[in-house]
Amino acid sequence: MPARPPVRVASLHYAWIVAATAFCVLVVVAGIRSTPGVLMTPIEHEMHWSAETVSLAAAINIALFGTIGPFAAALIQTIGLRRTMVLGLAITSLSVFAAGFSREPWELVVSWGVLAGIGLGMLAMVLAASVANRWFVARRGLVTGALTAATATGQLIFLPVLASVADRFGWRHATWIVAAAAVVAIVPVILFIRDKPESIGLTAYGATGETAVVAPAGTNPLAIALGALGRASKSPAFWVLSGTFFICGASTNGLIGTHFIAACGDHGIPEVRAAMLLAAMGIFDLVGTTASGWLSDRMDNRVLLFAYYGLRGVSLLFLPMALDASFAGLSFFAVFYGLDWIATVPPTVRLATQNFGLDEGPIVYGWIGAAHQLGAGAIALAAGAIRTHLGTYTPAFEMSGVLCVAAAFAILALPNVPKLANAYGAPETRLAGA
Repeated sequence: MPARPPVRVASLHYAWIVAATAFCVLVVVAGIRSTPGVLMTPIEHEMHWSAETVSLAAAINIALFGTIGPFAAALIQTIGLRRTMVLGLAITSLSVFAAGFSREPWELVVSWGVLAGIGLGMLAMVLAASVANRWFVARRGLVTGALTAATATGQLIFLPVLASVADRFGWRHATWIVAAAAVVAIVPVILFIRDKPESIGLTAYGATGETAVVAPAGTNPLAIALGALGRASKSPAFWVLSGTFFICGASTNGLIGTHFIAACGDHGIPEVRAAMLLAAMGIFDLVGTTASGWLSDRMDNRVLLFAYYGLRGVSLLFLPMALDASFAGLSFFAVFYGLDWIATVPPTVRLATQNFGLDEGPIVYGWIGAAHQLGAGAIALAAGAIRTHLGTYTPAFEMSGVLCVAAAFAILALPNVPKLANAYGAPETRLAGA
């Protein structure tokens, strides 16, 4: 797909067009990723499968979503941003469509767990970082926060609709709706996404003559991804960020995103109402994550992460009591937890870029994101097993809450990096607006 000159909008840098298009794609991705939480109970009832069985497909999807990330970042460097996005959306749409025809557990595992996990992994964890690093120098943290907040917007748009469709027409129709949305999302990607500013004769938004340029990559995505991992693994910062992000995944999409609606059902709250609560969290998450991106441009990101993990831990420890208090207590939880849901992403992206540079930062963040999704996949499966064998999700919520408090203190062990560093630890000139 050759790069055509984009339509120019007076006084608007084209970076904002790319960011807006990426935001729309990430909204669709968020809708697809949120689908298992809505369909968990309907699939159990129709197919007579246990929560543990359905959780297996969700866990594999979440784990692959993360582990594909660093290879997706390398693929973006190899074949370009636009081709990677189109390929990911195509794989996702076909696999999710096929999942709607599942009659046996293994069919759901292969279609939704494996294939959809690969397709989604090419689109989400590293896409925001790649767009922000390629197209922005000024406002990079704000853009990362806004793109990350697309998850909230996707929940807000898709969750109530999917819950209503699943309730009225069955869970299969819900999967076909999100498959169609993935197909539609391909169109703006082809029309508006460009690989980098230089391909259309521009510089990144806010770039100056002293701004570092992302180094050209090699041609082997596997070698690029593994090489970045080898260099990053020698840095203590990589292990601190990966360990805390593992806990982040074990306290967000793997737990609340996957099991919250089912947990509400255990306490007599109807599925559609529970989906509305989850969507409401998305509204507050949109505010919280965008604000986090703005703050990450201005504050010590370690302090931000300390606050985010600590507050999230408190909210999860409160959740069992909120469920017992029914809808009123959950409304309070939705506000408190929602503000903090994905607020950890902009500071983590920022710290990865500061420690590992503009060129390898997104790839290293892909590996850190893989740890996030491994944590999410582990808790998705574990929470399903706990619910199957103990009849309650309470131990899973309490375990994640304690882990979040531990992560809050662990992040303080991360050394301060006042200047942008490359993958070998040598400082580079700080970018304008960075």
